[in-house]
Amino acid sequence: MMRPGIKGPRLVAIFLLGALLFNFPVLTLFDRPVVILGVPLLYAYVFAAWALLIGLMALVLERRGD
Repeated sequence: MMRPGIKGPRLVAIFLLGALLFNFPVLTLFDRPVVILGVPLLYAYVFAAWALLIGLMALVLERRGD
């Protein structure tokens, strides 16, 4: 008997995490006049969250044994 894939639910969870990370109330937490390495805090947060989501998707899609 074949085991159903788990990639689909994991990708849905990553999508929901992305929706949460890029939602209005969370973005306002990082809208401050702070600069990190010459980059405003909000831009650094958006880039880091985007990179995190891409890394998680790559981890889920490239994992073997599912």
